[in-house]
Amino acid sequence: MRARQRERHPRSPNSTEHPDWGELLVKAVDTPGIVSDAYQRFWNFSVGNQLLAWAQCNQRGIELGPIHTFVGWKDLGRHVKKGEKAITLCMPVTLNRQRDQSAPNDADGGEPSDSAEPPSKAAPRTIFVYRPHWFVLWQTEGKEYVPMELPQWSEARALSALKVERVPFRHADGNAQGYAVGRQVAVSPVASMPARTLMHELAHLELGHTAEVQRMDDDDSRTPRDLREVEAECVAMICCSSLRLGGEEFSRAYIQGWLKDQTIPDRSAQKIFRAADRILKAGRPVTHEDARDVG
Repeated sequence: MRARQRERHPRSPNSTEHPDWGELLVKAVDTPGIVSDAYQRFWNFSVGNQLLAWAQCNQRGIELGPIHTFVGWKDLGRHVKKGEKAITLCMPVTLNRQRDQSAPNDADGGEPSDSAEPPSKAAPRTIFVYRPHWFVLWQTEGKEYVPMELPQWSEARALSALKVERVPFRHADGNAQGYAVGRQVAVSPVASMPARTLMHELAHLELGHTAEVQRMDDDDSRTPRDLREVEAECVAMICCSSLRLGGEEFSRAYIQGWLKDQTIPDRSAQKIFRAADRILKAGRPVTHEDARDVG
């Protein structure tokens, strides 16, 4: 499995090099244990940030563990050890822009009108930036840390949150494992891996594949079928690996079968991370620990 190469962004004083999401996805899918390890420690962050944190810890030889900001650890009675370098994550930042409504007045020869309304706020815009603000437990010392219990994932909760209905399997093809239509999914009662199949079909919905197929658009505007299957199975593998549901070897073979000698575009990698994140978040109980989105 390969990712499409692209030009890397230069380092800035306040952030690490822009990660290659495609390469990060390939490493996570190809290497057993990465996804599960990252989820167990960093579940309250987005899937992309979980893998980004895992990669930095692995590269620097830092023991995996809970992650928090400098102030966050201080609030918990711990402080960052001297000389420790922060972990960088991709974070959303909302920008409030001003819109100038004082347009030229044609009747006055283009001069602004005295009665022109003052500038007003335009719709806020969200951008994603890379900020080194986080430290792993191993990088801190102080009061004994009481770990949070990993929240349990519930299929019923996920389907409800995603507004998806699970319906009886009615496909005429006995080889079909499952299917997704509209906002409905079905899994064959004799599916070899029902949990993986459910995740695969939910992925098709969250990736927008079913909506593409139902539209009467030109075929050129749709995601090619081989890439649809690769994207959906990558999502299924990330979700199943995170929740320790098994089936990783089957997923790898399935992905390789559809991918052949092609590469995974960076845009697809980001779609995969976002879809997996939505499915995993949807099945967890709501807590005060917000998950972070990846750009």
